[in-house]
Amino acid sequence: MINQRMYELGAAPNKIRELFAYGMDRKAEIGAEKIFDYSIGNPSVPAPDEVLEQFQFQLAQDPVIVHEYTPSPGDPNVRQAIADHIRRTFGTPATAANVYVTSGASSCIAITLAAIANPGDEIIAISPYFPEYKTWSENAGCTLIEVPATTPSFQPDIEALARAITNKTSALIINTPNNPVGCVYTRASLEALSAMLRAKEEELGRRIFLISDEPYREIVYGADVPWVPDLYEDTIVCYSFSKSLSLPGERIGYIYVSDLIPDAGDIFTAVCGAGRSLGYICAPVLLQRVVAQCLDVPSDVAAYEENRRILTEGLADLGYEFVEPDGAFYLWVKALEDDAVAFSERAKDFELLLVPSDSFGAPGWVRLSYCIAKETIENSMPAFAKLMEAYANDRA
Repeated sequence: MINQRMYELGAAPNKIRELFAYGMDRKAEIGAEKIFDYSIGNPSVPAPDEVLEQFQFQLAQDPVIVHEYTPSPGDPNVRQAIADHIRRTFGTPATAANVYVTSGASSCIAITLAAIANPGDEIIAISPYFPEYKTWSENAGCTLIEVPATTPSFQPDIEALARAITNKTSALIINTPNNPVGCVYTRASLEALSAMLRAKEEELGRRIFLISDEPYREIVYGADVPWVPDLYEDTIVCYSFSKSLSLPGERIGYIYVSDLIPDAGDIFTAVCGAGRSLGYICAPVLLQRVVAQCLDVPSDVAAYEENRRILTEGLADLGYEFVEPDGAFYLWVKALEDDAVAFSERAKDFELLLVPSDSFGAPGWVRLSYCIAKETIENSMPAFAKLMEAYANDRA
C-alpha cells in the first residue's frame, strides 16, 4: 500500500516542469536555436567569480572537514555570517540563534509552515502565486486561501485580505519581487498590510505570521524592496541564493526568524523541530561555506534588465498586453484568449513555450521567464508575430 495523496502529487502535472521537459525534448529533435523556451526561471547569468573562487578554496581544504556534518540548523560560523550580513544590510538586530540554513527556498517555506501552523489552519496567499505554496500548505495539514491581487498594479488587496482572515488563519505568504508577475510591493502597500494584520491579531486574539518569500530580493530594476521585519513584528523571512548568486541547482538558502518577535527563540525551536521532522537538516555543507563568503557580492542584473527591455519593447510593438516588471525576471502577459492553457498549447505551434497562469491561481495570462539568452528573445519575435496573426485570422 502507498500513500494515495503522495501518489496524486507525484502524478499531478507541474506545468512549469512539464513545459521545461517538453522543451528539452524539442531541442533534441530540431535544435535548441529553434525553440523559444520561456518556461523555467533558470538564471542565464553565470555565478559571480567570487563563487567559483570559494568553491576552489573550500575544495582545497581538509576533505574530512569539507564534507563533514554540521549541526542540523547549519554551520555556526555560517549562521553568524548570515546574521552579520542581515545586520549590515538592514540595520536590524539579527542573531545567529535565529538563522536556519536550508536546501533552498522550497524547504524554507515547507519548514516554516510546519513550524507555525497546526492541522486545520488556513494559510493565505496573494494570487497569482508560486504554485507549490498550495502543496506545502496542504502537507502541513492546512488549507490555502487565495486572495487575488489588485489589478492592474498587482499590489496586495488589503480589504480583501482582511475579509479572508478568520480565527483559523495562521499565516500570510508574500513574495516580492513577485513570481510570476514581476511586481514589487510598495512600502505603502506593506505598511497598510502590516497595520491590517496587527489589527486582526488584536481583533481575533490570534497570532498571524507574515512569511516573506524572498528569492528575488536582489533582482530589481531601480525599485525599493522594503525589509519586511521592520514593518511587521511577526515576520519570518525565507531566502534563497538561487537567483542572487545564480545557483538554482545547488539548493541553498536560509530561514530567518526575526529577532523582533518577542518569543523568537520558541519559534526558532519549532523551526528546528519542523526541519527535523521533514528531514531538512544539515544543508549541503560545501555550499553553506561558499555562500557565507559571498553574502555581500552584488547580483548582476544588467543582462536581465536588457532582456526585459528587448522583450517588452518587442511585445508592445506587436500589440501584446503585459505588466511592466519592476523585479525578478518574469513577464506576465495577457493571453490572446480566455483559456490560458489553450493559448499556451497553441503557442507551441510556433515553438514558443509559455507557462499558463492557471497553475498560479489566476486565469487568462501566461508567464514568460526572460532569464534566457538575449538572442533567444530577439529570435522569438517573429514567432510571437505569427501567434498574434493566427488569432487575428480567427477573428477575421
